[in-house]
Amino acid sequence: MVQEKRETNMVKKYRPLVLGAGIGSMLGSGIIVGLSATITVWQSGLGLTTSQVGVLSGALTFAIAAGSLMAGNITKLLGLIRAFNIMNLFYAIGALICVLSGSFNMLLVGAIIAGFASGADLPISLTVISHDAPDESTSASLVSATQIFWQIGVFMSYVCSFIVSNMSGATGARVVFAILTALSAVTFLWRTFSPKFKEFHKQGDIYRANDKSFNNQENISITKLLFGKEKNKYMSLFLGILVFYVCWNLLANTFGQFQTFTLVQANASQSFATGAGIVLNVIGLFTITLFASVAGGKHRNKAFFLGILVQCAAMVGMALSGSSLWPIVICIGCYNIGNQLGGEAMYKVWTQESFPSEARASLQGFINGFSRLCCGLFAFVTPALVMPDKIRTTMWGFAVLVLVGGIAGLVMTRLQKKYSIAQMDNDK
Repeated sequence: MVQEKRETNMVKKYRPLVLGAGIGSMLGSGIIVGLSATITVWQSGLGLTTSQVGVLSGALTFAIAAGSLMAGNITKLLGLIRAFNIMNLFYAIGALICVLSGSFNMLLVGAIIAGFASGADLPISLTVISHDAPDESTSASLVSATQIFWQIGVFMSYVCSFIVSNMSGATGARVVFAILTALSAVTFLWRTFSPKFKEFHKQGDIYRANDKSFNNQENISITKLLFGKEKNKYMSLFLGILVFYVCWNLLANTFGQFQTFTLVQANASQSFATGAGIVLNVIGLFTITLFASVAGGKHRNKAFFLGILVQCAAMVGMALSGSSLWPIVICIGCYNIGNQLGGEAMYKVWTQESFPSEARASLQGFINGFSRLCCGLFAFVTPALVMPDKIRTTMWGFAVLVLVGGIAGLVMTRLQKKYSIAQMDNDK
């Protein structure tokens, strides 16, 4: 009881840090959903061709992937805390270029800059949390809580895009990106000049100095980590996380881009599909808030596997529902619950727990980037797979994808027990 009370107090103490890092996640989802939800507005306002629309979407995806892949190098070049502070400045510059853009080329440049910054910020922010947190249990709770902000970013982007949808030309899209610009600029100033953050970082240096697993890790090589003396341990953990996250992200990315399209194909009106998207995101936000409350405790593995089962059942339900609207809505709702319990929040916690502190940004950045590349390539064939005559077969395939990810998750839980990682998860 005393231990649980202490952990709760620690989580409350570090909430400002979660908010500062979490806004980065909000901006990350904001740029993705913001561009997706306003792309037709940009198209009509700037007179873009269909191919230019495709280039914009693909360029953003690959820019995010590049930022993630470069996160480790960025922290080595600038230092972890300086990189954490400055990423939102570059995001603000990119978003502002989008606001002011009067041509395809200018919009493309802005999207690439903002996308690169958001891709780099996610692994860097999570590494800062694990650096500053006093122990792994507190770190797990704080890291998982950042997923709440990702979901908030999705929700806010949908709402803002809906509100400005009737504005003329590209004005509505400019308003959405102006909001992203302002939020990122404020976050940059807050992260850089907050005395509270400076104190957290200072305490984090002290914690890490007294942590034997952290000592002498400043110049750690990812190659040596995965292929060195403990290669069996770290390579197994790395592959388990990579397989799980790629499987999960392929499905999550598909639903993020084509959920509205799927509902419209089931004869829903555009307003119904958009409204359903907002409601379903609220469900997801509520679920991830619940998961964050157990992420640092012994019940999180149970919640994770429940999420895998719900996601699989949702895919099977959609495969069996044909083109009936309400069964599809119910199944998508179940999926939005399952993918929060057995999804990205767990991946973030696993990555932060499983590797030495100074390797986390690089490894998480690589996994994020590789996954985004897979999603970008998969997006080329996704539209054909979600057409009415193909969608049932596709959902069976997605059910198998969930099971593969679940098996990788099972392997991860066994590996963590084997290597005495995250002992608070073990039932006692």
